[in-house]
Amino acid sequence: MIRVLALVACLFGATANAETMKLAVTTSFHNSGLSDVLLPILFQETGLEVQLLVVGTGQALRLGEAGDVDAILVHSRSAEDAFIARGFAPYRREIMYNDFVFVGPQNDPAGIRQADDAIDALQHIALHKPNFVSRGDDSGTHKKERALWLAASLDPDHFGTWYKAVGSGMGASLNTATGLNAYILSDRASWLKFGNKGSLALLFSGDPVLFNQYAYLPIDPQRHPHVKAEASQRLENWLTGPTAERLINDYRINGEALFIFNAQK
Repeated sequence: MIRVLALVACLFGATANAETMKLAVTTSFHNSGLSDVLLPILFQETGLEVQLLVVGTGQALRLGEAGDVDAILVHSRSAEDAFIARGFAPYRREIMYNDFVFVGPQNDPAGIRQADDAIDALQHIALHKPNFVSRGDDSGTHKKERALWLAASLDPDHFGTWYKAVGSGMGASLNTATGLNAYILSDRASWLKFGNKGSLALLFSGDPVLFNQYAYLPIDPQRHPHVKAEASQRLENWLTGPTAERLINDYRINGEALFIFNAQK
């Protein structure tokens, strides 16, 4: 379900002269809580009110294709490149990154703590067949998970009942994993922010293949002339500027950074 969050308007009251725009963002980005930090300061500094449509990466791209948003913030490079190639955005601008992590039962029945790499971790899971929760929603996290299974020469479309594709956002999928005491691939920020960890623990991380880049793509006004290109550019300028850099790098939970700013000036 698309949730439109006019966060800044609620907190500060949009003035009659405030400019608004629509930005589709991933559930993993929103679940991190970073938007609650960024948007009020953005409004204070620029007067720009950003309405968030919180969806998976696949749905965000479809909203962009339809011209229903002015820009998107997503994390699936191959899908982003295809989106640009089809003429829906003129470019992508990298903003920040974190990484994906494997979460699962603390007793780790599949033994992935000792895995050599992410592929080895998935092969251990496929061998032991414990419950595994997949977002199953065409999100950036789901796309990454499927790519990793295929890289391990495994096809999740032919797994048994131990593989649970739930078709939900990151928070709901993590809740399902907690209830089933199951393994799951999560972005680090969502896991750190998640409050219902139950008996789950972060079991494997650090493989370079788990790198998770977030990028900003403005919708091309030549494809959709009604989009607010000037507002989209103002947001991009702010997201890649010094205030956003400080807020992103300083955003931590229990002393651990959720994102690292890497926008090129």
